[in-house]
Amino acid sequence: MTDPPISPAATVLVVDDDADIRDLIIGQLRQENYRLLGVGSLTELRQTLREESVDLIVLDLNLPDGDGLSLCRELRAEGSAVQIIMVTARGSAIDRVLGLELGADDYLTKPFEPRELLVRIRNLLRRGRSEPVAPVEAMRYAHFGPWRLDLVQRRLVAPDERLVMLSSAEYRLLCRFIEEPNIVLAREALLPERRATAAFDRTIDLQISRLRQKLAVLPGGSELILTVRGEGYVLASAVDYS
Repeated sequence: MTDPPISPAATVLVVDDDADIRDLIIGQLRQENYRLLGVGSLTELRQTLREESVDLIVLDLNLPDGDGLSLCRELRAEGSAVQIIMVTARGSAIDRVLGLELGADDYLTKPFEPRELLVRIRNLLRRGRSEPVAPVEAMRYAHFGPWRLDLVQRRLVAPDERLVMLSSAEYRLLCRFIEEPNIVLAREALLPERRATAAFDRTIDLQISRLRQKLAVLPGGSELILTVRGEGYVLASAVDYS
């Protein structure tokens, strides 16, 4: 029995220069009743994003007019919160880490099981709709350690107003820590959508590592997220809002 789709209004953009693969993925997604778009290049992708509201991009890395990694970096630098699943024939750990580092929310290596892609898309869309949205005036910033987290623009702000962009996954992760500061959170609590496999899922480790590196650029930032061996992770800081 197929789980109900997140929303009939969810728009998924499939980006692959191979028309057969693109059509195959779109065909597999039709059962979910998403609004589906397909393009074959970065140029077409950028044009589509200017004209359409897109919830999630299935992004191939190797495109005829550029690398999908560069596009991912551009979108995050612009503050875009669109969900991104990178799909590529590159299978090395370095490529996976680089993709997550540049702002991808998930990563699949070809060939993959169609069902796995469906589940990952559904989970990302569900998470995107359940993320906390703060009232602009009532609660714009969360203050912790030397940092401010902008809850509207989803980015870190340093005391000198320097901005540090966060991927959607990094933002969600930091929000979980901020919701329960000074409390040890198990891996299952940080990745609830993968509760059954969280104990073995290394994605959370990559995301925390990248988040720590971004926080560590300010004095005291490297001591904010601590590992509690055998239990999980903790944000070792009080949190205030303004």
